[in-house]
Amino acid sequence: MWYNLTSTELQKQIAFLTEIDQLKQIFRETVLIKDLRKENDAEHSWHIAMMVILLSDYSDTEIDVLRTAKMALIHDLVEIDAGDTFCYDTHDHNQKKMKEQEAAKRLFGVLPENQANEYLLLWEDFEEMKTPEARFAATVDRLQPLLLNFNTGGHAWMKHGVKRSQVIERNKHIARGSKVLWEYAAWIIDESVRRGYLLEG
Repeated sequence: MWYNLTSTELQKQIAFLTEIDQLKQIFRETVLIKDLRKENDAEHSWHIAMMVILLSDYSDTEIDVLRTAKMALIHDLVEIDAGDTFCYDTHDHNQKKMKEQEAAKRLFGVLPENQANEYLLLWEDFEEMKTPEARFAATVDRLQPLLLNFNTGGHAWMKHGVKRSQVIERNKHIARGSKVLWEYAAWIIDESVRRGYLLEG
């Protein structure tokens, strides 16, 4: 099928794809395993999408893998406008939520209407964590930084003086998506304390 290269729909899709290139410039506090460079949001999103595909059998409930992978790929796009907040910092959650909602409407609003509605609903679903897909996407979203911290000797944890109790509080809802992956996460946390990668307390 041939498409009209000047169609409004295609122009909007290309505009969106160009806009989201900015995600590669949003850097997180977690670092890459090999060279300890700060990970960017695009790398994080790709990594958790791969985790969705590879680990989906560990979801406590059957999930639509494609829908969950889509959530993984778009969940941090709002940080293009709203910025990244280190998860262990104290910050105004209501203000952060408002900024992210505004960003979601603007960014997905660049797309043709049907896709704009689909992606906005997916993003909102991820935020609310009410469906099995959203819960599993949130599970791997939390597990991925644990893997990076564990494999970099607790780099970001030690830099910010993060304690075991904070990591457990932040990550305990992994269990809502996968009891098996929560058991693994709990092992990472305990082993990190034992090895001196994470402060006790």
